[in-house]
This record gives sequence, C-alpha cells and structure tokens, in this order.
Amino acid sequence: MTNSMNGKLKGVIVALLSVILGLVMGAVIMLVSGHDPIAGYSAMIQGSFGDLSYFGETLRQSTPLILTALAFAVASTAGFFNIGIEGQSLLGWLGAVWCALAFPDLPKFILLPACLIVGALFGAFWAGIAGMLKAFFNTSEVIITIMLNYIALYLSNFVIRDIITDGKDATPIIPDAASLRSPGLEQLTDYSRLHYGIIIAVLMCVIVWILMQKTTTGYELRAVGMNPFASQYAGMSTKRNIILAMVISGALAGLGGTMEGLGTFKNIFTQNSLPGLGFNGMAVSLLGGGNPFGIIAAGVLFGALKTGGLLMPTEAGVPEELVDIVIALIIFFVGASYLITYLLDKLPAKKNALKEGGE
Repeated sequence: MTNSMNGKLKGVIVALLSVILGLVMGAVIMLVSGHDPIAGYSAMIQGSFGDLSYFGETLRQSTPLILTALAFAVASTAGFFNIGIEGQSLLGWLGAVWCALAFPDLPKFILLPACLIVGALFGAFWAGIAGMLKAFFNTSEVIITIMLNYIALYLSNFVIRDIITDGKDATPIIPDAASLRSPGLEQLTDYSRLHYGIIIAVLMCVIVWILMQKTTTGYELRAVGMNPFASQYAGMSTKRNIILAMVISGALAGLGGTMEGLGTFKNIFTQNSLPGLGFNGMAVSLLGGGNPFGIIAAGVLFGALKTGGLLMPTEAGVPEELVDIVIALIIFFVGASYLITYLLDKLPAKKNALKEGGE
C-alpha cells in the first residue's frame, strides 16, 4: 500500500515538474525571441481564467481532450498504442452530425442520445478494425491506426461533399434537438460556448475508472496489458480482450469527436489535415498518468493553454505558435519522465550519502 501511494505521489510530482519545466523553457524561448514571458503568461492566464466567459471556453476546449485522453488511456492500460484516435474521433464527429441531419424531426430525448451513440459506434467500429487485425494476425496497431487516420480523413471529406451535401465543404447546422447546447451553462459562464459535453466527459471518467478498477473486465484488460501470455495461461481470452480494449478506446474517441459536432460547431466540415483532437488527447493522457481523474486536471490545463494562447498575440505580442511550443515541451518532459524519476530517486540517496560521510 505504501509503495502504491509512493508511486502515485511520484507520478504527480513528475507531472508537475514536467509542466513547470515546459513553462520555464517556454519563457526562455520568449526571452531569446525578444518577448516578455511575464506579459505572455499573464495574457495566457487572463485568456483562460480571467473571467467566467474565458473559464467557460477553457472547459469547453477541455471537453473533447478529456474523452480522447481516456480513449488513449484505456488502450494503453491494455498494452496497446492507439495512435488512431485522430481518425476515430473524426468519424465519431461525422457519424453524430450525419445522424442528426438524417432524423431532424425526432424529439430531443430520442435524437440527442441516438447521435451520441452513433458517434461512439463510428469510433468503436474504426478502432475495432485495428483490434481485429491485432488479435487475429498480430499486426502492428501503430501502423494500422496511422493508416486508418488518413483513410478516415479522406473518407469523411468524401461523405461531406458527395453524400450529405451536394458538393459543399460543410454540412448544414444540426437541429436544436441534437444540440448539446446548454443555456444554463452558457448563462453561468457569461455566455461562453460551454455545453453539456463537459458533464458527459466527467461522467465518462468516473465510468472508466469503475470499469478498469472495480470490474472483472477491467482486471482482464489490465492483465492482458501487463502480460498477455500469463493472462492467456490463466484462462483469459487474449483475442477478445484485445478487440474489446480497442473498441472501448474507439468509442471514447468517437465521443470526443461528437462533442465538436454536437456542441462546439454544430456541423462538420471538410478538413485539410487531421484536426488534432487525438494527438492532443494522447498528450493529456500522458500528463495525467493514464488516471481518469488526473486526465481531468491535465485536460483543463491543456484547455487553458489553448484558450489562453489566443490572447497572447493581442495582449502581449507573443506569437500564438509559442503556445504549441510550450505544449510540445511539456510533452517532451513527460516523455522524459524516466529522467525526472531517476533524479528524484537519486537526490535522497545522495543526500543520505553526504550526511553519512559528514558523520
């Protein structure tokens, strides 16, 4: 129990140090490029938490990132690197909007849940392809999901232009019955675009935590992730759990895209490149240590960086691209967490050695 607590505390310390080091290095880059880091970060804080409207936008920005981070965390726990969250979230976005436009006359209590389910199913199906190939042919899920990302991108553009619309680059706006818009949350946050999706994201964090920590299914997924051969020897179906992990991961990614389609934009449009929900979600998951509740905190941080960064050029003259550099630096230090962990382990030992030498 003590070792577990120490491990969790060390994980929190590593995450905090990663953020601090990323911000410090970002400040150094601002100084070198002739910008004032204090003014830059002040503008970022103002733009993300300065008033209720900015705070609402921060939470709105965080919502899809929390869900895509959960998607990556579930796959990682089961031992898979699902880099296809980009494509899965995009197809979830497409499926939800398509469903909303196909049945505009349905009442809200039927249409909205149906759109959420369809979005999750589109993402689950796309991830399931990689899961099936991994389970039965032992293909690399990394290569398969990367390729599926680009197929999803061009497939969604084709569906938008040639099936949903007549050659247009964007679909019509979805009916109000399919919208996640919340007048109460908007009014509470001084008319930001915050919607019911934030409640769905937090609820899914709780559900995923219960699933992975308190159920037999979660235990089997974790067992397969730790040692697939031992879990198979113990009577667990490795193939079934591989597919299940990818399907759950894809469903969560699909929900992440659905937040954009039903909440933020209320339609879908053609993309020149992958929208970034999946890659940013992966970074949120790494920073949150794969823990659903850590993911909420990391998602809010990334939402604050993204939202607050929009104010940096106008208020402090700092290029918006520096926000992406700060995020990249945070990811770098999270990726180099073994080095931070090594230093944390070595410092007490060195202190004790000096103390003993002094005595």
